[in-house]
This record gives sequence, structure tokens and C-alpha cells, in this order.
Amino acid sequence: MFTVQHVTKKFNDNPVVNDISFRLESGRCVALLGANGAGKTTTLRMLSGLLKPTSGSIAFEGMKLGADMRNHIGYLPQHPVFHGWMTGKEFLIYVGQLAHLTKVKATELADYYLERVGILDAKDQRISKYSGGMKQRLGIAQALIHSPNMIMLDEPVSSLDPIGRREVLTLMEELKEQTTILFSTHILSDAEEVSDDLLLMHKGEIVESGTLNELRHKHQTSKINLSFHESNENYLPMVEQLPGIKTCYLDREDIVCVIEDMEQTRQALLEKIATDQWPLTRFEVSRASLEDLFMKVVNK
Repeated sequence: MFTVQHVTKKFNDNPVVNDISFRLESGRCVALLGANGAGKTTTLRMLSGLLKPTSGSIAFEGMKLGADMRNHIGYLPQHPVFHGWMTGKEFLIYVGQLAHLTKVKATELADYYLERVGILDAKDQRISKYSGGMKQRLGIAQALIHSPNMIMLDEPVSSLDPIGRREVLTLMEELKEQTTILFSTHILSDAEEVSDDLLLMHKGEIVESGTLNELRHKHQTSKINLSFHESNENYLPMVEQLPGIKTCYLDREDIVCVIEDMEQTRQALLEKIATDQWPLTRFEVSRASLEDLFMKVVNK
């Protein structure tokens, strides 16, 4: 759907986004993942046509290079602004007409998308009375009102309470069956939960991209979590000496072992536990989390 080639954006000669290239496929939910200040918002604003790149090109499938892509894109900024005196339905009709829909068509689609995002019952309520989660749902509805090929959501849940966050994540799970979604986030668990593909951004650069499974396989790190009836601290030096262990550390109540050779380490560890009768209470093999993967990539 999108091909981004060597895009750079500078402000006062300072590169906020630096020579990024990637492709976005249709029908996918893609997370643009990075810490605050990584360049995510600037990237989305360039993709949506709100900012022009300093250099490089952004091509939308089936369109000439440099053509206006806004009819094909729905966009929700990180801090959306609404006219609080309007009702939810009035607002959607208003933005629908801004997107060159007739008033009749905008009215019809307003009801449809208010129902689609789950706030049809509040369509005649003033937006100033909406909760944070309801406003984000309304914002997603306005991004969809002109039936775009793709929607872009900038930090859609970062400012919400746990209930509102769950509402919007559930909605995104449903919407990704119908449209392409690109959303930015610094919340790793959200990206892990709803995305099909990941773009990892760090200091203005795309440092990794691919599906979660692909990135896990590429940066595979296996771990064993151990806990003993007695003080784990006493067993840490002995566990560290076993073969195949890269490093060990204490994490709350557990000893966490990062493994180079899982089969070798598991066998040696279980033999040691049985022979010396260590009072084991927990033995868990786990794979690397998205947080582990992200930290490994950005700390290269």
C-alpha cells in the first residue's frame, strides 16, 4: 500500500527522521513502535500528507508520486480536538462534508460508524460530556467517515485510563479485519497484542521491521525462570556456573537465566537440582518478550 524510500525530515537542520525506508502491506495492522521522541509522530504526519519530507519519497499504491493521498487515508492525531458543543453525530456529519461527502451521505455514514465504534447511543450527546475512551472512539469514527483504504492512529490509547484503553484496543482488533491500520505507540504490550507487523523506531531511524514472530526468531533469546523455597540469592552463584548460561540475574522473586544452549542447560540444571536436592518451587522456560527484543535492538 505504501512504499517509503529514504525519507528524511529535518527541523532547523536537525534530522528528526533520518533516511527511513519500509513498505506497508494492505490488510495488516502495523505498529510503529518507539520511545517518546523517536520520530513516530513526524513519520505519521509525513505519511498522511500533513508534513512534506525534507528528502525521499512516499508512494501510495495506484497513485502518481506526489499526488494528494488524503482521500485514501484516515488520520487520528495524538491529541484530537473536538468542538465540545457539537453532538457526536453533528461532528461526524461536519467532518464528512469536509471530506467532500454530501450531507445526505455524511448523515448516513455518521450513524453507521457511530454504531461501528460502539457509541451510537451517545450520538445526540454533546462531545464535552464524552469520556476519554468515547472521544477516542469518535476520533476513530471521523478517521473512517470517508471510507479510506487505511487509517493512521497516533498514540491512540496513551492518554486513556485502563477502561478506555481496553475499549479502544478491542475496537482496533475488530477494525483490523476490515481495513489497514498503522498506529504509533510506546506501550510495548499494546503493540504485541493487536499488531501483525512491527516497525521499531529509535532516534529517528527504523532499526527493525517484520512480524513479531520473525523478529523473535531473528533475535531469539530463551530464558529459564527459577525459584527456590529458600533464598534465591544463595543459589544464584551456583546456577551461574552451569553450562550454556549466558547470564543470570535476580528479578523480584525469581532467578532469570538467559540461555545460549537450551537443551544443554535444561539437562544440566535438572540433574543438579535432583542430585543436590535443591528445594525448587518454580521452573519455567519462556521466550523473549517484545520488551526484551526492543531493548536488545536499540542497545546494539
